[in-house]
Amino acid sequence: MNAISSDFLKPALLAAAHKIVARNGRIHMPGFLTDQGARILFEEMQCVDWRVALKTETQSYDISATEVAALDPAQAGALLEAVHARAAHNFQYLFDSFRVSDLVESGQLTSGPLASLFTELNSEPALAALRQLTGDTRIAYLDAQATRYRRGHFLAVHDDNIEGKHRLYAYVINLTPHWRADWGGLLQFLDGDGHVAEAYTPRWNAINILRVPQLHAVSVVAPFAPADRLSITGWMRSRGP
Repeated sequence: MNAISSDFLKPALLAAAHKIVARNGRIHMPGFLTDQGARILFEEMQCVDWRVALKTETQSYDISATEVAALDPAQAGALLEAVHARAAHNFQYLFDSFRVSDLVESGQLTSGPLASLFTELNSEPALAALRQLTGDTRIAYLDAQATRYRRGHFLAVHDDNIEGKHRLYAYVINLTPHWRADWGGLLQFLDGDGHVAEAYTPRWNAINILRVPQLHAVSVVAPFAPADRLSITGWMRSRGP
């Protein structure tokens, strides 16, 4: 499956996008994938084995979403209370994850639309386009995970800068067919005073690209949001795993 739109690879579009990235350190670009490719990926994400991602004081966890759903109300409440207690004063997140690149590289995911997209993102045409768009010739590898933000899910403020990870840019490919800003789940960018300087609504089939380091967050998905916020996210790195 060739999912990336041929329009995205056009030099004129990449040159125009580069000016925006050079000025702002980020960009929101609609139409990254073909419509068919986006819809195939959306359908695939309805049936993957999701795991709930969260942090404790000492480490990060991926817990089977099926196991979390089976918790009794008291257990589920205690888990959520612990997540919120850490989020009040420390970096925290709560969302569902399917770690595409890890699964492909370990041989656990060998076919299907998500594996195909991961391969395509790391093809030379895609890497060359991203180098031109960002102006950064160091881009050598993209990791990838599928994410699902449900009601109450969030990603607290952080800048993605972790020593030894070789992260240059983060990216988000939005795969929710319809979303309203008041449903939450916005990709927010903070200025030096802590204000939200800009925010991107997760528009269908748009890619967001942001330079690392840069303070950003995903706002809490509203309790009345009627859909899940789906995306494929990762980092452009200067070297592979």
